Amino acid sequence: MIDTVIFDMDGTLIDTEKYYRIFWPKALAEFGYTVTDEQALSMRSLGRPFAPARLKEMFGQELDYYKVRDRRKEMMEECLDREGIDLKPGVMELLTFLKEKGITRAIATATDLQRTEKYLGKLGIRDYFDELISATMVEYGKPYPDIYQYACKTLGKDPEDCIAVEDSPNGVISAYKAGCKVVMVPDQTQPDEELSAMLYAKCDSLADIIKLL
Repeated sequence: MIDTVIFDMDGTLIDTEKYYRIFWPKALAEFGYTVTDEQALSMRSLGRPFAPARLKEMFGQELDYYKVRDRRKEMMEECLDREGIDLKPGVMELLTFLKEKGITRAIATATDLQRTEKYLGKLGIRDYFDELISATMVEYGKPYPDIYQYACKTLGKDPEDCIAVEDSPNGVISAYKAGCKVVMVPDQTQPDEELSAMLYAKCDSLADIIKLL
C-alpha cells in the first residue's frame, strides 16, 4: 500500500532546474569552457561524485570542479534572490491532499540542506514535509540509489510502498534502483523508451498524482 511520497525538489516542486541549464554554461564560460545545451542537461540532479567526474570527462582532468560549481551557485543565487522562485504547477493541490490524507511526505534532493531549507521556507511549504534528505547525507548522489534508500530507512518505510516523484533521468534512475514506484513529471525533457520502462506512471502535472492515490 502506498503511504509515502518522496519528492525531488529542483524541477519537480520548484521551477529552478531551468536555471542550472543557464548557469552551468555561464560559470564554465568564465573558466574558458564552452558547453552545449545537451551537456548542461546531462548535469541535472547529478550528485557526488558523479557531477565532478562528468565535467572532467567533458573538459579534462585539469578542470577545477569546485571553483566552477561555487561560481555557478553564486550566479544562480543572485538570480533567484533577485527574481524569486516559482512553484511548479499543482504543488499546493498535491501537498494539501497528502497532508489531509495523512500520507508521509519527504524530499530527496541533490541540493544541500541549507539551500533546501531556504527555498522551501521562502515559498512557505517547509512545514508540509516530514523529512528533508540531501545527497550530502549519503556517499553517492543520484543516479545511485543511496539517497532514496536512506530516505526510506529514515522514514521507516519499505521502498515498494513509496512513490518517488522525479523530473529528470538521473533522479528517475536513482529512485528506480532503490525500489520505489517512480512517477515522472517531466520538466526539461521527456523520457525516452528506456527511461519510460522504469516508470510507475508519467504525469503532466503534480496534481495528476492525486489520481494515482
